[in-house]
Amino acid sequence: MTNKILKIALVGRTNAGKSTLINKIVGEKISIQNKKINTTQETVMGVKNMKKTQLIFYDTPGSNFLKSLNKDSKNLKINLWNGIDGSDIIFYLIDSKMANIKFLYEQIDKLQEVKKKIIVIFNKIDLISNKQLLPLISDLDKNFNIDSFFTISAIQNIGIDDLLDYIQKYSYVSKWIFKDDEITNKDDIFIISELLRETMLKYLHKEIPYNINIETSNFKTLKNNDIKIKQKIIINQKRYKKIILGKKGEMIKKIREDSQKKMSQILKAKIHLYLEILNA
Repeated sequence: MTNKILKIALVGRTNAGKSTLINKIVGEKISIQNKKINTTQETVMGVKNMKKTQLIFYDTPGSNFLKSLNKDSKNLKINLWNGIDGSDIIFYLIDSKMANIKFLYEQIDKLQEVKKKIIVIFNKIDLISNKQLLPLISDLDKNFNIDSFFTISAIQNIGIDDLLDYIQKYSYVSKWIFKDDEITNKDDIFIISELLRETMLKYLHKEIPYNINIETSNFKTLKNNDIKIKQKIIINQKRYKKIILGKKGEMIKKIREDSQKKMSQILKAKIHLYLEILNA
């Protein structure tokens, strides 16, 4: 039987659940999840192999940036469009409880310019009844050329298998891009750096994690198979150091312990994490 592939762009407003969905599909945490705006700043690719078909998912930054003219969001916009351009079809993900018809019209209208099949996915249906969505689905179906509509709950793993089964008909004969055991285009260093950034987003004021860089300076497997990790938190404003440290170092301790626990779960090893705050 011949190998096939299909590349899918996950597009949607910030917090529509794109990262939750891609993590659920590949079965591992590869993309940062947080309720604060635009936590996915790079295009992370997730891989799901189903028999002879390789599905490649592009987790893009929030689609708030589709038409953005803001200089600060230029790279986010580029990463978003790169994910769309590199895909074969588009999953447009919507937070069912936050659906805004005017915003959806603008977004889908813009997406249709690329002439690719668009599958509209209403996420978080565990928080809303399907009946409430029917008028919106009917409206979008009448006004746009939508391939199909799906309702899912990424966090509860509802409807995802049906969605994956459906899109396989669009796969095409090709060599696989990723090896059989690969689930992402990102390495462990990137993922643990993202885990630290995710933890900082959780605990700190929203402006700080967008104005820092995380650098993993040491990643070493010890003789007993524990892993020693050293990470530098590089800040561009001195005032951030005091906030990150917290009173009597309580904040940085909380960040380190939480990050260490997440890294241990991902890497399936005991982690010894050391953090250092440096000025850029």
